[in-house]
Amino acid sequence: MPLREHLLELRKRVVISAIAVIIGSVAGWYLYQPVFDYITEPISAAEAAGQKVSINFGQVGSAFDMQLKMSVWIGFIISSPVWILQLWMFITPGLTKKEKRYALGFVGAAVPLFLAGVYLSSFFIPNVFEFFTSFTPASGSNIISAEVYLGFVMRTVLAFGIAFLLPVVLVALNLAGLMSGKAVLKAWRWVTVVCFAFAAIATPTPDITSMFLLALPMLFLFAVAIGICLLNDKRRPKSDPQYAGLSDDEASTL
Repeated sequence: MPLREHLLELRKRVVISAIAVIIGSVAGWYLYQPVFDYITEPISAAEAAGQKVSINFGQVGSAFDMQLKMSVWIGFIISSPVWILQLWMFITPGLTKKEKRYALGFVGAAVPLFLAGVYLSSFFIPNVFEFFTSFTPASGSNIISAEVYLGFVMRTVLAFGIAFLLPVVLVALNLAGLMSGKAVLKAWRWVTVVCFAFAAIATPTPDITSMFLLALPMLFLFAVAIGICLLNDKRRPKSDPQYAGLSDDEASTL
């Protein structure tokens, strides 16, 4: 594709994704209260246990502002099948008709993985909350800003979901011919370091178990993705014998 067509394609995919997020946000507006009650459960549990803790909306319009933000956040999660499909269609516009059939498999794997990451984050947030509030002196109290707490929760949930989505994007880039399996395999040390670094940041509690519970699934998913990329690299020369055996760095006769 020429650059102009790439930009038009990008605009098309972004517009479709934005419409899906907006529709999801409308549903998120009505789901706000049960979702709010669920993600503030650690605060309610601490308060029920006798701790002096509460969530605070510091400004007159803070509650309304947070409901808008959380509605968009919920809409982003609800509309994940749509924008994940649009991501696939933008990355792989040059595939053959046979290869485009992988779209169903891509979305079928990516959406559950994204939602699995979102679900997994719900196990870490209460532990993080309990760890940090445990430093509050017995004579003190925690008046937690709603903007800070809810912002932290929303960023953490999306980070977990996107972390589980990246291996599938890696496979899509390989299918599009933009990245070889061998190139990814050579960078396995960096992949391992990044996975553990992300797990350490996302789970700032002192126990090492939480870090491993996040890092190991990520490493497993990346290993599966690399394996699929390597298998696709072997399949590609057979389907395109004109370029079989040629090195990527070999100079063209032209």
